[in-house]
Amino acid sequence: MADDTSPDSSEPRSDAGLAIREFSDDLARAFHDINTQWIAAMYQVEETDRDVLENPRARIIDPGGAILFVEAQGLGIVGACALRKTGDGAFELTKMGVLESARGRKAGEFLLKAVIDRAKTLGAQTLYLLSNKKSAAAIHLYEKLGFVHDGEIMAEFGARYERCDVAMRYIG
Repeated sequence: MADDTSPDSSEPRSDAGLAIREFSDDLARAFHDINTQWIAAMYQVEETDRDVLENPRARIIDPGGAILFVEAQGLGIVGACALRKTGDGAFELTKMGVLESARGRKAGEFLLKAVIDRAKTLGAQTLYLLSNKKSAAAIHLYEKLGFVHDGEIMAEFGARYERCDVAMRYIG
């Protein structure tokens, strides 16, 4: 997948007509809906999910994190992912979802690469994620882009979600 910057924009573009969009309050509903869809389809939406999804500015943006979206030409916003600041130099990659209507376009990979790049610009020394073995396709994508399974991350952060049985750290 080729990432290049169009001459009139600083947003990365892909050959598949994908673009990255920054969080804005008008996209808060898309962040909620995209994530609620996949979480409810595979798991139970937990209180910690609801808190973040209903309060993205207060829980993610204001404390120093970021939320990025992937937009697909002709489909609009099809995916979202957040970086939640959890400590000095520590960020959790969380709430990453892509609508079923956009699967197969590499939107998730495009978004994940942009989020990893953003974590670096935010000064992340530790970038980690929490997941579940049922999310095999997502885990494969995380591994492909440089995440490894990590027992320390599981011990320190894994109790945050009842469904968590996978913890990974980005090593590049």
